Amino acid sequence: MRADSTAAPRPGPSTRGLALPPELTPAELRALRVGRYRRLQEMLRAEDCAAALLIDPLNIRYATDSRNMAVWTLHNMARYCVVPAQGQAVLFEFARDHCKGMAEGLPAIGEVRPARVHSFFDAAEHAWTVACAWAAEIADLVKAAAGGGRLRLAIDRADLLGARALEQAGLELVEGQRILELARAIKSREELQCMRRSIAVCEVGMARMAEALQPGISENELWAELHHANIALGGEWIETRLLSSGPRTNPWFQECSDRVIEAGDVVGFDTDLIGPYGYCADISRTFFCGGGRPTTAQRDLYALAREQVQHNCELLRPGLGFREYAQRAWRIPDRFNPLN
Repeated sequence: MRADSTAAPRPGPSTRGLALPPELTPAELRALRVGRYRRLQEMLRAEDCAAALLIDPLNIRYATDSRNMAVWTLHNMARYCVVPAQGQAVLFEFARDHCKGMAEGLPAIGEVRPARVHSFFDAAEHAWTVACAWAAEIADLVKAAAGGGRLRLAIDRADLLGARALEQAGLELVEGQRILELARAIKSREELQCMRRSIAVCEVGMARMAEALQPGISENELWAELHHANIALGGEWIETRLLSSGPRTNPWFQECSDRVIEAGDVVGFDTDLIGPYGYCADISRTFFCGGGRPTTAQRDLYALAREQVQHNCELLRPGLGFREYAQRAWRIPDRFNPLN
Protein backbone atom coordinates (compact mmCIF):
# COMPACT_ATOMS: atom_id res chain seq x y z
CA MET A 1 0.00 0.00 0.00
CA ARG A 2 1.42 3.40 -0.98
CA ALA A 3 1.33 6.08 1.69
CA ASP A 4 -0.84 9.11 1.03
CA SER A 5 1.50 11.92 0.00
CA THR A 6 -0.77 14.43 1.72
CA ALA A 7 -0.51 12.75 5.11
CA ALA A 8 1.15 14.70 7.90
CA PRO A 9 4.81 13.72 8.46
CA ARG A 10 5.46 11.46 11.41
CA PRO A 11 7.19 13.14 14.32
CA GLY A 12 10.84 12.31 14.84
CA PRO A 13 12.01 10.20 17.78
CA SER A 14 11.61 11.85 21.16
CA THR A 15 14.71 13.43 22.66
CA ARG A 16 13.08 13.94 26.07
CA GLY A 17 13.62 17.68 25.73
CA LEU A 18 17.40 17.28 25.52
CA ALA A 19 19.18 19.17 22.77
CA LEU A 20 21.20 17.05 20.36
CA PRO A 21 24.30 18.51 18.71
CA PRO A 22 23.77 18.98 14.98
CA GLU A 23 24.58 16.15 12.61
CA LEU A 24 27.67 16.52 10.47
CA THR A 25 27.22 18.40 7.21
CA PRO A 26 28.25 16.63 3.98
CA ALA A 27 31.47 18.66 3.95
CA GLU A 28 32.25 17.75 7.56
CA LEU A 29 31.48 14.10 6.91
CA ARG A 30 33.87 14.07 3.97
CA ALA A 31 36.57 15.76 6.07
CA LEU A 32 36.06 13.09 8.74
CA ARG A 33 36.48 10.28 6.23
CA VAL A 34 39.43 11.78 4.39
CA GLY A 35 41.22 12.69 7.62
CA ARG A 36 40.93 9.25 9.19
CA TYR A 37 42.08 7.49 6.03
CA ARG A 38 45.03 9.83 5.59
CA ARG A 39 46.09 9.32 9.20
CA LEU A 40 46.04 5.54 8.83
CA GLN A 41 48.10 5.68 5.64
CA GLU A 42 50.64 7.94 7.34
CA MET A 43 50.99 5.32 10.07
CA LEU A 44 51.44 2.55 7.49
CA ARG A 45 54.23 4.45 5.77
CA ALA A 46 55.88 5.22 9.10
CA GLU A 47 55.88 1.46 9.86
CA ASP A 48 57.26 0.62 6.38
CA CYS A 49 54.13 -1.35 5.49
CA ALA A 50 52.97 -1.65 1.91
CA ALA A 51 49.36 -2.11 2.99
CA ALA A 52 46.99 -3.16 5.74
CA LEU A 53 44.46 -5.96 5.70
CA LEU A 54 41.51 -5.01 7.87
CA ILE A 55 39.10 -7.74 8.96
CA ASP A 56 37.70 -6.27 12.17
CA PRO A 57 34.55 -4.32 11.17
CA LEU A 58 35.43 -1.53 13.60
CA ASN A 59 38.71 -0.98 11.79
CA ILE A 60 37.06 -1.15 8.36
CA ARG A 61 34.61 1.50 9.58
CA TYR A 62 37.40 3.71 10.92
CA ALA A 63 39.46 3.54 7.73
CA THR A 64 36.71 3.80 5.12
CA ASP A 65 33.45 4.63 6.94
CA SER A 66 31.98 1.56 5.28
CA ARG A 67 29.65 -0.58 7.37
CA ASN A 68 27.56 -3.68 6.80
CA MET A 69 26.34 -6.13 9.45
CA ALA A 70 29.05 -5.02 11.88
CA VAL A 71 28.13 -7.23 14.83
CA TRP A 72 27.66 -10.31 12.64
CA THR A 73 31.02 -9.79 10.94
CA LEU A 74 32.72 -9.62 14.32
CA HIS A 75 32.51 -13.42 14.25
CA ASN A 76 32.09 -14.08 10.51
CA MET A 77 34.91 -13.14 8.14
CA ALA A 78 32.48 -12.17 5.41
CA ARG A 79 34.01 -8.81 4.49
CA TYR A 80 37.48 -7.27 4.69
CA CYS A 81 39.46 -4.42 3.22
CA VAL A 82 42.97 -3.84 1.84
CA VAL A 83 44.32 -0.35 2.52
CA PRO A 84 47.50 0.49 0.59
CA ALA A 85 50.01 2.93 2.06
CA GLN A 86 49.26 5.11 -0.97
CA GLY A 87 46.06 5.26 -2.99
CA GLN A 88 42.50 4.06 -2.52
CA ALA A 89 41.38 0.94 -0.72
CA VAL A 90 39.85 -2.23 -2.13
CA LEU A 91 36.82 -3.31 -0.14
CA PHE A 92 35.88 -6.99 -0.25
CA GLU A 93 32.16 -6.82 0.47
CA PHE A 94 29.72 -9.51 1.51
CA ALA A 95 29.13 -11.47 -1.68
CA ARG A 96 25.67 -10.26 -2.61
CA ASP A 97 25.15 -8.02 -5.63
CA HIS A 98 23.03 -5.50 -3.76
CA CYS A 99 25.82 -4.97 -1.20
CA LYS A 100 28.31 -3.71 -3.79
CA GLY A 101 26.71 -0.27 -3.96
CA MET A 102 26.75 0.34 -0.21
CA ALA A 103 30.22 1.93 -0.39
CA GLU A 104 29.30 4.30 -3.22
CA GLY A 105 30.55 7.82 -2.56
CA LEU A 106 33.06 6.88 0.13
CA PRO A 107 36.32 8.64 -0.82
CA ALA A 108 38.67 5.99 0.58
CA ILE A 109 37.29 3.13 -1.52
CA GLY A 110 38.42 2.79 -5.11
CA GLU A 111 37.07 -0.67 -5.85
CA VAL A 112 34.59 -3.15 -4.40
CA ARG A 113 35.04 -6.89 -4.93
CA PRO A 114 33.11 -9.90 -3.61
CA ALA A 115 34.66 -11.38 -0.49
CA ARG A 116 36.03 -14.92 -0.38
CA VAL A 117 35.12 -16.69 2.85
CA HIS A 118 37.45 -19.50 3.89
CA SER A 119 36.10 -20.29 7.36
CA PHE A 120 35.21 -23.91 8.02
CA PHE A 121 31.57 -22.98 8.56
CA ASP A 122 31.41 -21.75 4.95
CA ALA A 123 34.04 -23.83 3.14
CA ALA A 124 34.22 -27.05 5.20
CA GLU A 125 36.88 -29.38 3.80
CA HIS A 126 37.71 -26.83 1.07
CA ALA A 127 38.82 -24.23 3.63
CA TRP A 128 42.55 -24.42 2.86
CA THR A 129 42.01 -24.24 -0.91
CA VAL A 130 39.78 -21.20 -0.52
CA ALA A 131 42.23 -19.62 1.95
CA CYS A 132 45.04 -19.93 -0.60
CA ALA A 133 42.91 -18.24 -3.27
CA TRP A 134 41.95 -15.56 -0.73
CA ALA A 135 45.61 -14.94 0.15
CA ALA A 136 46.73 -14.88 -3.48
CA GLU A 137 44.27 -12.11 -4.33
CA ILE A 138 45.42 -10.07 -1.33
CA ALA A 139 49.08 -10.71 -2.16
CA ASP A 140 48.56 -9.32 -5.67
CA LEU A 141 47.25 -6.08 -4.18
CA VAL A 142 50.11 -5.85 -1.70
CA LYS A 143 52.71 -6.41 -4.44
CA ALA A 144 51.14 -3.66 -6.52
CA ALA A 145 51.17 -1.32 -3.50
CA ALA A 146 54.77 -2.19 -2.62
CA GLY A 147 56.06 -1.28 -6.05
CA GLY A 148 59.04 -3.58 -5.70
CA GLY A 149 59.56 -2.79 -2.01
CA ARG A 150 59.07 -4.98 1.04
CA LEU A 151 55.87 -7.00 1.13
CA ARG A 152 55.00 -6.01 4.68
CA LEU A 153 51.29 -6.38 5.38
CA ALA A 154 49.78 -5.04 8.59
CA ILE A 155 46.89 -7.26 9.65
CA ASP A 156 44.51 -6.54 12.50
CA ARG A 157 43.39 -10.13 13.12
CA ALA A 158 43.54 -13.47 11.37
CA ASP A 159 42.57 -17.08 11.70
CA LEU A 160 45.30 -19.72 11.58
CA LEU A 161 44.55 -20.85 8.02
CA GLY A 162 44.43 -17.29 6.76
CA ALA A 163 47.73 -16.30 8.38
CA ARG A 164 49.50 -19.38 7.00
CA ALA A 165 48.09 -18.78 3.53
CA LEU A 166 49.24 -15.15 3.53
CA GLU A 167 52.75 -16.13 4.59
CA GLN A 168 52.84 -18.89 1.97
CA ALA A 169 51.93 -16.20 -0.60
CA GLY A 170 55.16 -14.40 0.32
CA LEU A 171 53.85 -11.70 2.63
CA GLU A 172 55.57 -10.53 5.81
CA LEU A 173 52.83 -10.11 8.41
CA VAL A 174 52.98 -7.20 10.84
CA GLU A 175 50.85 -6.61 13.94
CA GLY A 176 48.23 -4.20 12.64
CA GLN A 177 45.96 -3.53 15.61
CA ARG A 178 48.69 -1.43 17.23
CA ILE A 179 48.83 0.75 14.10
CA LEU A 180 45.06 1.26 14.14
CA GLU A 181 45.00 2.11 17.83
CA LEU A 182 47.77 4.68 17.45
CA ALA A 183 46.10 6.19 14.39
CA ARG A 184 42.81 6.79 16.17
CA ALA A 185 44.42 8.04 19.37
CA ILE A 186 44.30 11.53 17.81
CA LYS A 187 40.80 12.91 17.24
CA SER A 188 39.91 15.52 14.65
CA ARG A 189 37.37 18.30 15.14
CA GLU A 190 34.84 16.26 13.17
CA GLU A 191 35.44 13.19 15.31
CA LEU A 192 34.81 15.22 18.45
CA GLN A 193 31.50 16.30 16.92
CA CYS A 194 30.60 12.65 16.39
CA MET A 195 31.51 11.83 19.97
CA ARG A 196 29.36 14.67 21.31
CA ARG A 197 26.40 13.47 19.24
CA SER A 198 26.82 9.91 20.49
CA ILE A 199 27.03 11.07 24.10
CA ALA A 200 23.92 13.20 23.66
CA VAL A 201 21.98 10.25 22.26
CA CYS A 202 23.16 8.19 25.22
CA GLU A 203 21.89 10.89 27.58
CA VAL A 204 18.47 10.69 25.91
CA GLY A 205 18.47 6.94 26.51
CA MET A 206 19.40 7.41 30.16
CA ALA A 207 16.60 9.97 30.54
CA ARG A 208 14.17 7.36 29.17
CA MET A 209 15.50 4.87 31.71
CA ALA A 210 15.07 7.33 34.57
CA GLU A 211 11.45 7.94 33.53
CA ALA A 212 10.71 4.23 33.18
CA LEU A 213 12.28 3.24 36.49
CA GLN A 214 9.41 2.25 38.75
CA PRO A 215 9.00 -0.64 41.20
CA GLY A 216 7.91 -3.70 39.25
CA ILE A 217 9.94 -3.12 36.07
CA SER A 218 12.51 -5.79 35.29
CA GLU A 219 16.17 -5.10 34.68
CA ASN A 220 15.78 -6.29 31.09
CA GLU A 221 12.82 -3.99 30.46
CA LEU A 222 14.71 -1.01 31.84
CA TRP A 223 17.78 -1.82 29.75
CA ALA A 224 15.63 -1.95 26.60
CA GLU A 225 14.88 1.79 26.99
CA LEU A 226 18.53 2.57 26.22
CA HIS A 227 18.47 0.38 23.11
CA HIS A 228 15.26 2.03 21.92
CA ALA A 229 16.65 5.55 22.13
CA ASN A 230 19.96 4.61 20.53
CA ILE A 231 18.43 2.94 17.49
CA ALA A 232 15.68 5.56 17.08
CA LEU A 233 18.26 8.36 17.04
CA GLY A 234 20.67 6.78 14.57
CA GLY A 235 22.88 4.71 16.85
CA GLU A 236 24.09 1.21 16.14
CA TRP A 237 24.38 -1.28 19.00
CA ILE A 238 25.25 -1.74 22.67
CA GLU A 239 28.26 -3.86 23.50
CA THR A 240 27.37 -5.24 26.93
CA ARG A 241 24.41 -5.79 29.28
CA LEU A 242 25.88 -4.24 32.43
CA LEU A 243 22.85 -3.33 34.52
CA SER A 244 22.07 -4.70 37.95
CA SER A 245 19.85 -3.74 40.85
CA GLY A 246 19.49 -4.17 44.59
CA PRO A 247 21.52 -7.12 45.93
CA ARG A 248 22.96 -7.78 42.46
CA THR A 249 24.92 -4.50 42.31
CA ASN A 250 27.83 -6.00 44.25
CA PRO A 251 29.96 -7.47 42.84
CA TRP A 252 29.89 -5.38 39.68
CA PHE A 253 30.03 -6.81 36.15
CA GLN A 254 26.77 -8.72 36.23
CA GLU A 255 24.55 -8.72 33.16
CA CYS A 256 20.97 -7.51 33.44
CA SER A 257 18.40 -10.18 34.15
CA ASP A 258 14.69 -10.70 34.56
CA ARG A 259 14.92 -9.63 38.22
CA VAL A 260 12.08 -7.29 39.17
CA ILE A 261 13.37 -4.02 40.58
CA GLU A 262 11.90 -3.10 43.96
CA ALA A 263 11.26 0.20 45.74
CA GLY A 264 14.40 1.35 47.50
CA ASP A 265 16.77 -0.49 45.17
CA VAL A 266 19.87 1.09 43.74
CA VAL A 267 20.23 0.44 40.01
CA GLY A 268 23.66 0.73 38.43
CA PHE A 269 24.56 0.43 34.76
CA ASP A 270 27.29 1.08 32.23
CA THR A 271 26.06 2.12 28.78
CA ASP A 272 28.83 0.83 26.42
CA LEU A 273 26.72 2.32 23.63
CA ILE A 274 27.86 2.53 20.01
CA GLY A 275 25.94 5.55 18.86
CA PRO A 276 25.70 7.67 15.71
CA TYR A 277 28.65 7.53 13.29
CA GLY A 278 29.94 4.45 15.14
CA TYR A 279 31.36 6.34 18.14
CA CYS A 280 31.12 4.93 21.65
CA ALA A 281 29.50 6.57 24.67
CA ASP A 282 30.71 4.68 27.74
CA ILE A 283 28.85 6.26 30.68
CA SER A 284 28.08 4.86 34.12
CA ARG A 285 25.06 5.95 36.17
CA THR A 286 23.35 4.97 39.41
CA PHE A 287 19.62 5.49 39.97
CA PHE A 288 17.46 5.11 43.06
CA CYS A 289 14.12 3.37 42.55
CA GLY A 290 10.87 4.37 44.21
CA GLY A 291 9.74 6.98 46.68
CA GLY A 292 11.31 7.76 50.03
CA ARG A 293 14.93 8.40 50.81
CA PRO A 294 17.98 6.22 50.23
CA THR A 295 19.41 4.49 53.27
CA THR A 296 22.41 5.87 55.10
CA ALA A 297 24.62 3.18 53.57
CA GLN A 298 23.40 4.00 50.06
CA ARG A 299 24.03 7.70 50.57
CA ASP A 300 27.51 7.10 51.96
CA LEU A 301 28.50 4.93 49.00
CA TYR A 302 27.12 7.46 46.55
CA ALA A 303 29.03 10.28 48.25
CA LEU A 304 32.28 8.33 47.99
CA ALA A 305 31.70 7.62 44.30
CA ARG A 306 30.93 11.28 43.65
CA GLU A 307 34.05 12.33 45.55
CA GLN A 308 36.17 10.01 43.42
CA VAL A 309 34.80 11.41 40.15
CA GLN A 310 35.22 15.03 41.24
CA HIS A 311 38.74 14.47 42.55
CA ASN A 312 39.91 12.74 39.38
CA CYS A 313 38.25 15.26 37.07
CA GLU A 314 40.04 18.12 38.83
CA LEU A 315 43.39 16.48 38.05
CA LEU A 316 42.86 16.60 34.30
CA ARG A 317 44.96 19.16 32.44
CA PRO A 318 46.91 19.34 29.17
CA GLY A 319 50.24 17.55 29.41
CA LEU A 320 49.27 15.24 32.29
CA GLY A 321 50.85 11.81 31.90
CA PHE A 322 49.10 8.54 32.71
CA ARG A 323 51.64 7.64 35.41
CA GLU A 324 51.26 10.97 37.20
CA TYR A 325 47.48 10.75 36.91
CA ALA A 326 47.48 7.27 38.45
CA GLN A 327 49.74 8.39 41.29
CA ARG A 328 47.55 11.37 42.16
CA ALA A 329 44.17 9.70 41.60
CA TRP A 330 41.63 9.26 44.39
CA ARG A 331 42.52 6.39 46.68
CA ILE A 332 39.94 3.76 47.50
CA PRO A 333 39.54 3.54 51.30
CA ASP A 334 41.23 0.53 52.85
CA ARG A 335 37.97 -0.84 54.19
CA PHE A 336 36.88 -1.57 50.61
CA ASN A 337 40.05 -3.47 49.72
CA PRO A 338 39.36 -7.21 50.05
CA LEU A 339 43.10 -7.85 50.55
CA ASN A 340 43.23 -5.85 53.78
